[in-house]
Amino acid sequence: MADIFGPAEEVFTPKRLVRAMPVGSESQMTEPRPTPASPHNASQWLLATDARVDRHEWCRLAVGDSRAVDVDEFWAVVESAGAGLDGRYGDDGEAVAAALVTRLAATSPEGILEFQELFDQLHGALYRWDVWAAAYLIGGGCSDDSFIDFRAGVIALGREWYERVLASPDALADQPAVRQAAAEDDDGALFAESVNYVASEAYEQVTGGDDDAFYEAMKTRQHAAVGIDEAHEPDMGENFDFDNDDEMRRRLPRLAELFLRPAED
Repeated sequence: MADIFGPAEEVFTPKRLVRAMPVGSESQMTEPRPTPASPHNASQWLLATDARVDRHEWCRLAVGDSRAVDVDEFWAVVESAGAGLDGRYGDDGEAVAAALVTRLAATSPEGILEFQELFDQLHGALYRWDVWAAAYLIGGGCSDDSFIDFRAGVIALGREWYERVLASPDALADQPAVRQAAAEDDDGALFAESVNYVASEAYEQVTGGDDDAFYEAMKTRQHAAVGIDEAHEPDMGENFDFDNDDEMRRRLPRLAELFLRPAED
């Protein structure tokens, strides 16, 4: 089963450094215009062309036609684990992560690896500057590590919210936990570090191995897959200054209204 295992910047690391700006070589990357033939960049193509799609088209384009049934099962697992939490994690996602581990550990090693493949693809599709800007507003700053955790938190919200964010990150202004965080001056909404590791923990429980065995199994699947472009990098869209309040208000007006101080006359 073909899959693109995440690029180097997608490797999960545990620390959240909340107020660091995204800097370095990533900020300088330039990408070719995305096309619908490249699933990883499909959301950017849709945004650039104003293409009209139904609600589930975003996920289908993120993972490809061949994974349509798999992605339905993926979301069924995620939504059963996160039922009732609605983004109010408050514990780096440990509660929803524990529920996910329990559900995944009841499946097979192969099923767990397939879950991780889909998680990586859906996680990678959120690797965009506009989504990062939303995380920056909600978190009062957002490092690269924190952005990994934020995207995991968006996935943990379930399919409907994931697709809304993929279509327009500013839609998070309607998300109950985000609105509550803005009212309470809480910078932790949606940052769910523990969700990043649910598949590896479940794999360890099922196989009796360690996380090295899990990542080795994932690497083996990657090498066995057909049509992987190892040089592929995601298209993040247009970069912009997250510390420019006017720019943030222009691009994410509703989130900016929640999290930025009113503009001075």
